[in-house]
Amino acid sequence: MSAARRVLCLSGSLRRVSSNTAALLAACELAQPDLSLTLYTGLGALPLFNPDDENDPLPPSVRALHQAVGASDALLIACPEYAHGVPGAFKNLLDWLVGSLEFPDKPVLLINASARGSHHAQDALCEILRTMSARLLAPAPLMVALPGSGCTPEQVLANPERCLELSTVLACLSTSLDVGWGANPNIGEHGS
Repeated sequence: MSAARRVLCLSGSLRRVSSNTAALLAACELAQPDLSLTLYTGLGALPLFNPDDENDPLPPSVRALHQAVGASDALLIACPEYAHGVPGAFKNLLDWLVGSLEFPDKPVLLINASARGSHHAQDALCEILRTMSARLLAPAPLMVALPGSGCTPEQVLANPERCLELSTVLACLSTSLDVGWGANPNIGEHGS
């Protein structure tokens, strides 16, 4: 049996009770043994991006982000929409990755956790990630319809429809990575 692929889960929300974070934590619980999902928890600790600070040594929280991304085989992102855009804290995280060696060609799958089907931030996020040379694993974010007011992972896991949607996300991630494994022998190595 091959080793599980390491998937770093990035939530674009800093809310204590976040639907996006809940979706990712529920996905961690539902993942099959071929995927090892880990939630990144350092979003709020990142300093404001300043190109002058991109030199060695990087701020410790930024270095930890680069290492986490470099050690992952793929990224699973769930990001809310604020005022038709990507939240500032999450855009800040992405800005810290723009010049990194760890991010280009990283497989990325997006979850849209909005029950309202909000798309403005998702469209912008796809454009940002393409510009950053991400390898998007689906042409559009996959839907997991959660309330905008927030929910817990337990509430997500208690809902069979949401579990089915997350199972679809995980199957897409697993299948896409399987295809990528055969196409690119470097996928799966640290720093890919």
